[in-house]
Amino acid sequence: MKNRSELRNSIVRILYQVFIYESADTEYQLDQIIKEEIEVENEFVTTSIQGVLAHQKEIEALANTYLVDWTFKRLSKVDQAILALGIYELKYADTPSIVAINEAIELSKNYSDEKVTKMINGVLDAIYHSEEGK
Repeated sequence: MKNRSELRNSIVRILYQVFIYESADTEYQLDQIIKEEIEVENEFVTTSIQGVLAHQKEIEALANTYLVDWTFKRLSKVDQAILALGIYELKYADTPSIVAINEAIELSKNYSDEKVTKMINGVLDAIYHSEEGK
């Protein structure tokens, strides 16, 4: 059984594939992509992916609010997946904010360079502080 960090890694890989398919305007079966990535059905994975996709427009708009000199669509697909998952967990899931941010940073360290990791941290931190004040 995978722990939550490992499951988030799977979620990012699944979202990456979905974002590639969507950008190429290619049909895909979400259930099949999930099944290929994880052997056993997992509610956390399924709920997170469906949540990110259901709130995709809001997540992108929120990211664009805090990205400096970039837009969400200009980021690499893997960085989009990491940031989208982080924002989803901050805004829509029951994940503690510090966990959502730290997990996104760790994922970014695995897939991106230090500059991108700092950018993702900055965006998520800004969202956290703007939401906390409400």
